[in-house]
Amino acid sequence: MNTPADLKYTKDHEWVRLEGNEAYVGITDFAQGELGDIVYVEIETVGEEIQQGEVFGTVEAVKTVSDLFMPVAGEILELNPALESAPELVNEDPYGKGWMIKIRVNNPSDLEALLEAEAYQELTGE
Repeated sequence: MNTPADLKYTKDHEWVRLEGNEAYVGITDFAQGELGDIVYVEIETVGEEIQQGEVFGTVEAVKTVSDLFMPVAGEILELNPALESAPELVNEDPYGKGWMIKIRVNNPSDLEALLEAEAYQELTGE
């Protein structure tokens, strides 16, 4: 399993990469592996302010639908446009081309409460 050390992780299997006061969010390699083939990503919260831990969308795999939880409070600025026609990017490249949303982070110190790569690996047993 791939767990990049430069990202922060949630116990709900989302990752976040901070770039200034904006961040990219997606699901982890572990999560996409557990879900199986991703067939649809539904995020209708662009432009909305979402609190940490709240649901910002869903990801649909062949056999299940899972909620997506906001890793830090912020405004959703953008949905990855590539996922509309190619949701399998989440499976193929979860930390790169398969990112889900770009957000404006309200409080960058919120990231301190998230897991480092090593702690996330312990959580998943990988």
